[in-house]
Amino acid sequence: MKTYTLKVTGLTRELRYFPIGNGLYIAGFIMFGDVELTLRCAEELLKKSPDFDLIITAEAKGIPLAYEMARQSKVNYIVARKQSKLYMSDVMSVDSHSITTEGAQTLYLDGADSHRMNGRRVLIVDDVISTGESVAAVEKLVVRSGGIVAGRAAVLAEGDAAERADLVYLERLPIFGELDVL
Repeated sequence: MKTYTLKVTGLTRELRYFPIGNGLYIAGFIMFGDVELTLRCAEELLKKSPDFDLIITAEAKGIPLAYEMARQSKVNYIVARKQSKLYMSDVMSVDSHSITTEGAQTLYLDGADSHRMNGRRVLIVDDVISTGESVAAVEKLVVRSGGIVAGRAAVLAEGDAAERADLVYLERLPIFGELDVL
C-alpha cells in the first residue's frame, strides 16, 4: 500500500491514505500512542504560539497534544466533548462538521469549564486543521464563555488551511486526488 511520507519536527512518519469522497483522499495523521511525536510537536508549537492562559481542544485526537502543551507550559487545558456526560452541568453546545467525521457533530462544554475561560486568553489546539469547521465550533464555545481567543495551533494544516494567516502550524499536509494514491 502506498503511503505519504510526513516529516515534522525532525521525525518521519508514513501515513496511510483514506478516501473522503469525490475522488479525494487524506493522509491519516494519528498521534495517539506516538509519545515521541507528541512531545516534539508540543514543544515546537509552544515556540510558535502566542501568549495564553488556557488551552482547549475538541475531543478526541487533539487531547494528547493539548495535554502535553499544557504540561510543558504549566497551564490547564479543557476538552470540548462530543457527548454530554451525566456529570456535566450548565452544558453549552455548538454544532460542527468535519471532513473526518461522517455527518454533523455537536461539541459540548461543561459550565465549570466555560466559567474557567471567562476573561482568559485561550489557545485552540488540534492535531490537524483542514476545513476549519471544528476550530470554528471550539472558537464559538470560547467566545460564548467570555474567553479571548489567543490563537489557533495545529501540528498540520491540511489543504487550504495552510493559507490561513490566523493559524500557527508546523507542516502542510496536502489533500490528494485518486491518481496520487493509487
